[in-house]
Amino acid sequence: MTTAPEPAIGELRNLLQERLVTGRGDRQAHAQSESHFRAMPPDAVAYPQTTAEVQKIAEICNRHRCPLVGWGTGTSLEGQALAAHGGITVDFSRMNKVLHLRTEDFRATVQPGVTREQLNRELRATGLFFPVDPGADASLGGMASTRASGTTAVRYGTMRDNVMALEVVLADGRVIRTGSQARKSSAGYDLTALMVGAEGTLGLITELTLRLHGQPEAVSAAVCAFADMQGAVDAVIATIQSGIPMARIEFVDAATVRAVNAASGAGLPEQPHLLVEFHGSPAAVAEQAEGMGEIAAEFGGAGFQWSDREEDRRKLWDMRHKAYYACLALRPGARALVTDICVPISALAEAVCETQADIAASILEGPILGHVGDGNFHSVLLVDPENGAEMAAAQDLAARMAERALRLGGTITGEHGVGMGKLGYMAAEHGPGWAVMGDLKRALDPNGILNPGKLLPGD
Repeated sequence: MTTAPEPAIGELRNLLQERLVTGRGDRQAHAQSESHFRAMPPDAVAYPQTTAEVQKIAEICNRHRCPLVGWGTGTSLEGQALAAHGGITVDFSRMNKVLHLRTEDFRATVQPGVTREQLNRELRATGLFFPVDPGADASLGGMASTRASGTTAVRYGTMRDNVMALEVVLADGRVIRTGSQARKSSAGYDLTALMVGAEGTLGLITELTLRLHGQPEAVSAAVCAFADMQGAVDAVIATIQSGIPMARIEFVDAATVRAVNAASGAGLPEQPHLLVEFHGSPAAVAEQAEGMGEIAAEFGGAGFQWSDREEDRRKLWDMRHKAYYACLALRPGARALVTDICVPISALAEAVCETQADIAASILEGPILGHVGDGNFHSVLLVDPENGAEMAAAQDLAARMAERALRLGGTITGEHGVGMGKLGYMAAEHGPGWAVMGDLKRALDPNGILNPGKLLPGD
């Protein structure tokens, strides 16, 4: 792979004119990450408007062996969209149209730059919505590429469950369509599933067909404090085992509560909390909330409050979605190394409590929060990236969490993906399967131009 992309840049400028940008401002804007990674600017930023332009970009870069990195909104947490080897960043923000709504089939076809909030605004009058909610207003192309999930996955699933079909530009410029409009298929390899979660290493997504869901007739939300993490986690497990159909069930520890109180004036007791939401008929959500309240009380829950007022619900979930930034504000100037493991529900209490003990014994502050309804939780490890001792401590904690997840039958990442940050754990999770992923990469991208340095071995 060349490290001198000038020939490719010259051809791309002829193709895109002013939509191929080499100025420092644009390059720096695409060099940043939400997490602790250093800035990695590309050599140029391309702003395509059509699949045909993406096809030409790929053909040119493949011919010159110039790295090619997709960019949605830049909200990924493992450095997936950073230009680790320079080259061209393909910014999909101008491919942001909702192309088709098939409400009778519960389907929407969109370009990759459409964000989840944008799609849901267009769906308001239809009685449908797109449920996958990672917190950030991420692009749907980026969400598919990282196989994102979030607060609603416990009921509605992840991007894996909600992407029906794709249009993808391969490294050599070929355009393929995967999947169909049908609800199921037995026709050959599942190329849609292969591309969802590939982090742009196998192709650039230029169109998505997504599964939509009916907007619930009624929604209620609840919040409850616990004396300790064990009680909160045990209440989650008991609620799931009872069959109460929760739409969201989130956990925040006392440190996270302190952070959100400071950021939003929430006024919650500085204790672990569960944040829960129920969808259904008015009678059903009331019954579900009452049932959850009874279970919480059995495990030491206090101050259980639920509401079906939209204003209360919005305030609660706005606080949860901004918890990451509230945690960063606990230590002004710090960056975050964000962990992300997922374990079977039966192992959740053990994983959370062992992680809490590890953090308490370290030199770092690391609030814990997560989507515990599906066994997925995070610690936001606050570090000074220039402090070697702090970075070493954070990496040790992250490694211990990854090892713990695998020991308990889980995975090193439940939703953030691999990128650069979790490359070191992939062999332990996948064994020889990781090498097979590398074989697939070489078959589809023999010149190694697509998002090099991410996800795969020896890339």
